[in-house]
Amino acid sequence: MSEPTITLTDAPDAELRSAVESGLVAYNESQTTRRDVRPLAIAVRDPDTGTVVGGLLGRTSLGLFFLDLFYLPETLRGRGIGSRVLRLAEDEAIRRGCRVATLVTITFQAPEFYARHGWEEFGRIESAPGIARIFFRKTLVA
Repeated sequence: MSEPTITLTDAPDAELRSAVESGLVAYNESQTTRRDVRPLAIAVRDPDTGTVVGGLLGRTSLGLFFLDLFYLPETLRGRGIGSRVLRLAEDEAIRRGCRVATLVTITFQAPEFYARHGWEEFGRIESAPGIARIFFRKTLVA
């Protein structure tokens, strides 16, 4: 077999995403005999227009809930909406058999929010002066 061509991109196309995702899922399944990777998403919509204004994106796999992205506009913060969205995601992860959750946030985002909801910091990496990525985990209990 000849050497493969290797390219760097900042715009991965559907073919690349599919090859990496399906390859990794197949490998994981061969090692665990489980195929349970599922997206988990919650949309927050404007009540008048139905337009998505924020929400949560994550996934569940092999008993772990990955909270990947969570955003609410400032106008919706401090009203309990974020807490409701987070609890909904955690409850769904529990229904899917997850017992542990993980996420990464940034010092200027919402680490205090996650800590108030029972998430525990387990690591921190400074990525720029005064800015750090913070790693959180949570044991999920029904």
